Amino acid sequence: MATPVKTSPSQVRRRRSSRVSGDDRERAIFQSAERLLEEKPLSEISVDDIAKGAGISRPTFYFYFPSKDAVVLTIVERMIPAQTAKSRDEALALLAEDPRAGLTLALGGLYEAIRGRKAVAMAATELRATNQEARDQWGRIMEEWVSIVAAIVEEERDRGAAPQGASARDLATALVQMNERVQQGALTDESPSIPEGRVIDVLVEIWLRAIYGSAEPS
Repeated sequence: MATPVKTSPSQVRRRRSSRVSGDDRERAIFQSAERLLEEKPLSEISVDDIAKGAGISRPTFYFYFPSKDAVVLTIVERMIPAQTAKSRDEALALLAEDPRAGLTLALGGLYEAIRGRKAVAMAATELRATNQEARDQWGRIMEEWVSIVAAIVEEERDRGAAPQGASARDLATALVQMNERVQQGALTDESPSIPEGRVIDVLVEIWLRAIYGSAEPS
């Protein structure tokens, strides 16, 4: 009988550390997709392109995602809440003390999340034209923002800081949808559009006047 070959603890550790985890492969897929989106639109990118960039095979890609659309949807699903939650919470705490500063922080956090990963944002917009899941996802995101803004408007009205007017939900819906359109125009350099560096200042001015009736609420 052959003598078993002993494996030292250090060899076991090296062997384990060399294995590629599922999280690593998923991360590589995301990174590959984002690199490609910086170069061309989603419609011109194939699953093979993403898999090759991630250093995996096509079958391995399908183990993690059913399609290239699903990759983009997952990035968006993780990107926006992760980058906006902190600024949103800080903004809500600041709002009663300084509405302009609170709104600047809240709107700026969201805008920078999108502006910092413009290629993904544009791919998500492209997807919404053809993919029902993408439309449903964006609808959920928008609904969450509208609900938060409507609650803020009601709270500011209840404490006497903002005047009564259109229903809080209707006002919130109009403001959130306006934000989306204005930001998209700036990011894609439409004509006409507001220069990227001035977008938040302009939006904050509009939000203040819409909610408080003044650009300098007391």
